[in-house]
Amino acid sequence: MRPFVHRLAFKTVAQLGRCFRPTPEALQRQRWLRWLGPSIQHPGLWSVNRHAIALGLAIGIFFGLLIPVAQMPLSAAAAVLLRAHLPTAVVSTFVTNPVTVAPLYYAAWRLGATVLGEQEAAAPAVLAAPPATARPAKADTGLSWWSTLWQRLQGVGKPLLLGLALMATLTGLAAYALVSALWWLAQCWRRVAGPPPPQ
Repeated sequence: MRPFVHRLAFKTVAQLGRCFRPTPEALQRQRWLRWLGPSIQHPGLWSVNRHAIALGLAIGIFFGLLIPVAQMPLSAAAAVLLRAHLPTAVVSTFVTNPVTVAPLYYAAWRLGATVLGEQEAAAPAVLAAPPATARPAKADTGLSWWSTLWQRLQGVGKPLLLGLALMATLTGLAAYALVSALWWLAQCWRRVAGPPPPQ
């Protein structure tokens, strides 16, 4: 009974993967990926193997965490250059999305501040209004608001950039190692289980 359940689970996952897997033609129609042209159709970018999937996930997570814009084109370009699994690289950039971006960026800021040795207890209020005592005359309120915002962003910038770089690199490496380990364990389990009994 147990081998039957495992075969059924593998078949179901494979069928779902075929249904939701983007085709080279579908990716070429995406305006962000159109510039890659015929290189998207290289068979190595679509082969399902341990190294290609793990590398694609690592690339997607790396670019998804490192930069806030143009994540998909950069991860697709890196996947084409490194012959990683292209759909995995593109889809895994969604690790940052409207739900996760605030906690991830806060965690990256805390990590960067810790590495730099900054002992500030709370994240700076980047968009908060300046104190009433520091407000200038009405004529230059707009200019001073922008300059205050720019100064606050510069204060957050160094810890945030360092934290994002560290988080993207470490998470990408961890994703590659985890997928490789799980793939290896699945192969070992399949070898131990042996071939399925004839029906």
